[in-house]
Amino acid sequence: MSDSAADVLCLRPFRGLRYASPDSRPLFEVSDLNLALALAPPYDVVSADAVTDLVRAEPRNAVRLTLPPTAAPRSGLCGPGRYARAAHTLRRWIADGVLVHDPEPALYVYEQTASGGSRQRGLIGALRLPPPRGRAVRGHEDVGEASVADRARLMERTRANLEPILLIYRGGTGPSRGSASRLTDRATEEAPLTDTVTRDGTRHRLWAITDPDRHAAIAADLSTRSALIADGHHRYAAYQRLRDSHPGHPAWAHGLALLVDSDAFPPHLGAIHRVFDGVSAHRMALAAAGWARVDDLTGLPVEESASRLARAGRQGPALLLVDGRRGFLVHGVDHAALAAALPHRSARWRRLPTAFLCCLLLPSCGLRDEDARLVHDSAAEAVSLAHAHRGCAVVLPPPRIDDVYAVAARGELTPRKSTSFGPKPRTGLVLRLLETDSTDH
Repeated sequence: MSDSAADVLCLRPFRGLRYASPDSRPLFEVSDLNLALALAPPYDVVSADAVTDLVRAEPRNAVRLTLPPTAAPRSGLCGPGRYARAAHTLRRWIADGVLVHDPEPALYVYEQTASGGSRQRGLIGALRLPPPRGRAVRGHEDVGEASVADRARLMERTRANLEPILLIYRGGTGPSRGSASRLTDRATEEAPLTDTVTRDGTRHRLWAITDPDRHAAIAADLSTRSALIADGHHRYAAYQRLRDSHPGHPAWAHGLALLVDSDAFPPHLGAIHRVFDGVSAHRMALAAAGWARVDDLTGLPVEESASRLARAGRQGPALLLVDGRRGFLVHGVDHAALAAALPHRSARWRRLPTAFLCCLLLPSCGLRDEDARLVHDSAAEAVSLAHAHRGCAVVLPPPRIDDVYAVAARGELTPRKSTSFGPKPRTGLVLRLLETDSTDH
């Protein structure tokens, strides 16, 4: 297949591997499994304490596959052995009937409804990986080598895609709305395979589209479109690495993905805050003063400080520095100085909050972004974590979605961990085992 022919958005049906339902008649009785407690958030937003809580609530939680322990009691497994541990757990759960394969290849409709009523609906399938720098799937965020290598090793050892990446695409509105989006909605008129509510109050429902004619109609519609990686850049890079290391093997030329029509279900775009242990806000504020205005907000509640940050962020790069004693708003970054320091970047790229943080402020403080603790969305949680570790919280405003699309359209990549798209799919609803996934249809 030529590169141009392969550079098409294609989501292929596959036989999903799912937690056994009462009507799947597993070899062993697993009816005591609570599906809601078996599901897990994506691997990169789960803390060590959260892993412990998830496994305590349900020992067969999917986090045991995506974040296997570094050592198992009496096993002797540690370091790289954690990937073998995950593979062993996966095979044991299949043998014991905890996980079972669906009988037919399907595209899965996955719907998440938050307790407040907001909803996201999309298609889960095996994404055919387009050639590098193709138009069919565009990333927008840079990646770190350690995380890519980690996910690649885990997938290669388990021979499975354990959680989907999140892609968004524009499906059109009104009469121009595409058949992929319309058929996704139509599937929800039938009884779901799964209907469960997780502890955060979110309802998760899953349907299977098994009709080949519907598959063909969806494929024809998607072939004219392109998608943006909203979440899962490291896993996508791992997919590409594994494809390149297994040439000629069709199963490795695909990766598990959730594809959401952002015209029908606009995503939430939040920020990813940083916490640097043992660093004072005053020290970082002094460094920032060489590039920007710095306002002392010491004594203001976090909520008020965050509101001022949001207003400042609409004018350009801005961030909030908070530790146990002081708080500072950094804004009004010198655009000329930023352009002089980053002449090879576009103006849209330079206005990203993480551009100023990662390329100017952190180097001037002798800090590395890779050493930060990451907190998704919650400024209060980041400040609390900074207090606990005697460090500084760097609270960022969310980037503007138009800036993200513009940066991606130019082929640029934002600094790592610049965006937090949501809602993120729960892990464990459907997995893809490569060795049983035929690519012949």
